[in-house]
Amino acid sequence: MKFRPDTFTLLLLGAIVLASFLPATGAAGDFLATAGTVAVALLFFFHGAALSREQIVAGASHWRLHILITTLTFVFFPLVVLPINGMHRFAPSWMPADLGLGFLYLGVLPSAVSSSIAYTAMARGNVPAAICSAAASNVFGMMLTPFLLLLLVSSAGSGDFSVGEALKDIVLQLLLPFAVGHAMRPYLGGYLARNESLMAGYDKCVIWLIVYSAFSHSVESGLWQNLPVKAIVLTILLCIGLLALFMFFARFLVRRFGFSLEDEAAVVFCGSKKSLASGLPMAKVLFSGHPGFGMIVLPIMCYNQVQVIVGAILAQKYRDRIAEHNSVQTDAG
Repeated sequence: MKFRPDTFTLLLLGAIVLASFLPATGAAGDFLATAGTVAVALLFFFHGAALSREQIVAGASHWRLHILITTLTFVFFPLVVLPINGMHRFAPSWMPADLGLGFLYLGVLPSAVSSSIAYTAMARGNVPAAICSAAASNVFGMMLTPFLLLLLVSSAGSGDFSVGEALKDIVLQLLLPFAVGHAMRPYLGGYLARNESLMAGYDKCVIWLIVYSAFSHSVESGLWQNLPVKAIVLTILLCIGLLALFMFFARFLVRRFGFSLEDEAAVVFCGSKKSLASGLPMAKVLFSGHPGFGMIVLPIMCYNQVQVIVGAILAQKYRDRIAEHNSVQTDAG
């Protein structure tokens, strides 16, 4: 069957091209970052208003799902990237030492909160479980990421993390808007239920903003400069391979444990994604003043671009499958 990208996929590709030639920098970049923060907070607010108390409790209590996502993020991913770091010993021109360190750093990062939830919502997957797992991943990630990195890398100078500041941001930008939105459910729930297309459109707008903002930051940081072309090509191929591996692995585990199709969407998106929003600020602390900073953050920047494009395509496929599955169940009932 011939592949035909949908309009949203083309818009995402357009965001990457636009950011490559016209990245948001300076005051525009600061404004975009603020707009992104507000947009993500509103995303959580709307999802809080749209979800019933029963759905939230079911999502938070789905402990088997959360354990699976956490294991994929903080156990399997670091183990898989460990051999990649070793490539610099026999192919330094393809995998410079700092680039290998960057793949280790990619492996220990938490899940991407906003895009994981947005894609799960687009797919009509288990949004409450995705919210709980992605938020918990970032809470624990503030503490686990430096520890795991020090465990994998024989180097000192990890820097000091402002754990309290990170927890405050998660509470203020994610959990609080979700709680306020849920408190407003009696006033907004009916409207959102009648206008699901508005929610779907807003999810896509947030994802587009994330892509353009993230790629602008990547370009501004010198993504296409100061690196051998073959190292960039290898990085992109490895990022594609890592994402494919963990998406297939997540699907295998979900089906092996007998989870639902909605749960599968949440695990695939939360368990395979890595957070650029958390990764770059933490990198500035961990590798402050490091001459190879650009190489270190290259894997997470490339991985982020791959995951948002593939995620958009996969979310639409899951959406169609879940809709078809629910339709069959309704007809059978």
